[in-house]
Amino acid sequence: MQVILLEDVKTLGKKGEIVKVSDGYAKNFVIPKKLGVEATQKALNELKNQQKRDSIIAQQQLDEAKAYGEKISKETIQLTMKAGEGGRVFGSVSTKEIVTAAKQQFGFDIDKKKLQMPEPIKSFGTYEIPVKLHPQVTSTIKVCVKEQ
Repeated sequence: MQVILLEDVKTLGKKGEIVKVSDGYAKNFVIPKKLGVEATQKALNELKNQQKRDSIIAQQQLDEAKAYGEKISKETIQLTMKAGEGGRVFGSVSTKEIVTAAKQQFGFDIDKKKLQMPEPIKSFGTYEIPVKLHPQVTSTIKVCVKEQ
């Protein structure tokens, strides 16, 4: 029997795949637990329509991420920090501070988890920090740290 998976099943496959399983396995496990449905013509058409909608939505998200990436890469975020010993930043600049400064200065709404900083900034200067906006789109944001 062919079954369309409604969810990821570890031993069978991923959501949306059409897999062939034994009749008993399908009727006693897959279908009752709502992990899949029988691959009838109606179900196949619904799957095809769903995949078309998903691809359109994914393309829209990709285009939005590219446009947003271009927008944020043009601006420079200004941060002022107190100076410690030897011209170093008193403390450090974290992703949280960068995100709040971006929100205040330009209205950018960036998730701090998307900033890919290997370590906090501990000295003055201008830094380019990569921002992963989409699995296929990575942009950079400029952060200028100045002495207060």
